[in-house]
Amino acid sequence: MNHRKRSWLLILGTAALMALLGGCKKKQPPTPPPTPPPQPVTATLSANPANIDRGQSSTLTWSTSNADDVNIDGIGKVSANGSQSVSPTSTTTYRLSATGKGGTQEASATVNVSVPTPTPTPTPAPTPPPPGDQDVFDQNIHAVLFDYDKYDLRADAQQSLAHAGQVIAQHPNWVVQIAGNCDERGSTEYNLTLGENRAKAAKDALVQAGANANQIKTISYGKEKPVCTDANEDCWQRNRNATPSLLQH
Repeated sequence: MNHRKRSWLLILGTAALMALLGGCKKKQPPTPPPTPPPQPVTATLSANPANIDRGQSSTLTWSTSNADDVNIDGIGKVSANGSQSVSPTSTTTYRLSATGKGGTQEASATVNVSVPTPTPTPTPAPTPPPPGDQDVFDQNIHAVLFDYDKYDLRADAQQSLAHAGQVIAQHPNWVVQIAGNCDERGSTEYNLTLGENRAKAAKDALVQAGANANQIKTISYGKEKPVCTDANEDCWQRNRNATPSLLQH
């Protein structure tokens, strides 16, 4: 009995010691929960209106989240959210960059600028220069026609030469040549003489109208320089003439 009692006492003592030792062990602190990852950065940027004429304005509006630093090209550092008026002179793209613990996010907006086409200022018509001597001559001095085999002046020729003589008188520096011409009928010698008579008749009318005789030269081409070569009365009439030309001015 003593032996059995002694064994039970040993077992109880061992259990008590183990319980005592277990109660003295230091407790471990609980494991903290894992740190959540940083929130991603978001960014938006818009322009209203997106199309303007030069001289007009557009409003940039932006919004970001989880950003510590926000910049817009051409403007600089800005708040996380906001708006600003811009007036670019040409088409411009604005770029926003937002940076935070969660990274960097970019956004952009373009303002298209139209350059109005200026209304052209009407250019006044240039004042025409005063007509030159040749222009004045051509406007006022014309060939006169003759009847067949005649060198006396018709009424229309007299009127034309009277006006021409007055104009020549107003330009004493002019030297005018009168060429007498004939149609193809008749001999060369006869037509040279007839042409000279026609040129002289025209010169006399010019001098009578006021031109200086020294300003007027005469020459005869007879039938050598026709203005028309058809064999009909209309063509022959055109070739029977006294034609002036301006030699010196």
